[in-house]
Amino acid sequence: MTISQSTIEKKTWTWRGHQIAYATCGEHGSAIVCVHGFGASSGHWRKNLAVWGESHRCYALDLIGFGGSAKPKPQTEINYTFETWGEQIADFCEEVVGTPVFLVGNSIGCVAVMQAAVARSRICRGVININISLRLLHERKRQTLPWYRRLGAPIAQKLLSYPPLGRFFFNQLAKPKTVRNVLLQAYKRQEAVTDELIEILLTPARDEGAADVFVAFTSYSQGPLPEDLLPQLTCPALILWGTDDPWEPIEQGKQFANYPTVEQFIPLPGLGHCPQDEAPEEVNPIVQQWIEEKTLSSGC
Repeated sequence: MTISQSTIEKKTWTWRGHQIAYATCGEHGSAIVCVHGFGASSGHWRKNLAVWGESHRCYALDLIGFGGSAKPKPQTEINYTFETWGEQIADFCEEVVGTPVFLVGNSIGCVAVMQAAVARSRICRGVININISLRLLHERKRQTLPWYRRLGAPIAQKLLSYPPLGRFFFNQLAKPKTVRNVLLQAYKRQEAVTDELIEILLTPARDEGAADVFVAFTSYSQGPLPEDLLPQLTCPALILWGTDDPWEPIEQGKQFANYPTVEQFIPLPGLGHCPQDEAPEEVNPIVQQWIEEKTLSSGC
């Protein structure tokens, strides 16, 4: 029997005094924890949890600052960094899941799950990265950008760090038409950009503090890069990549296939930045098969 989306339960967990939202589906088998990209939430995995939950214990976590999770003030209450998110993910795996997990990330979620797996290797049985954020605006990468982007990015970050201007810009972005246009750029299959998806992304943007989180992250050019974390993994990794991603070019992503920890690098032809939502019928069986192989080989 196929599990429907209605069987996905929404729950909360208290982490360091903050309410954290997550979704769960399935009661048996290996544990899978999914982490969304920038501006997204656990809802971005609704088409995956409903299928993987047939044979696995599945979770999708809202990173602090995003989705239904708390949005404490940047710097004064919390630092929005990959180190913070890595600790949140690792604590979630230990306190809520209770067993080692397979971590699945999309975009910046890939960097967050790898940070968790590197910082606390005992929590992780394997990492599945879907269109890793290359972090091209990172201070260590700016020299590789065209001159106009190399000069323009720090100026834009400085302007957005001014709270009134940053909030104004965020409010212009957090509108249905704008979100739809951004998604139509990111998704190759335009039919996947639905009203449901737009509402999933817009609802958390209306929360108090959402604009401040946006400003904090757009000003963040430090922390780990994927190429820092991949060689440090002590577990196997699988990478999936939509070939038509306009934000994270696959030609640059292919370099990650050279790391010994990466068992497979699988291009997904004709897909964009979020293949797990754009074409779950392609992504779901690949992830399931890989996890089942790892589970069998480990005897667990």
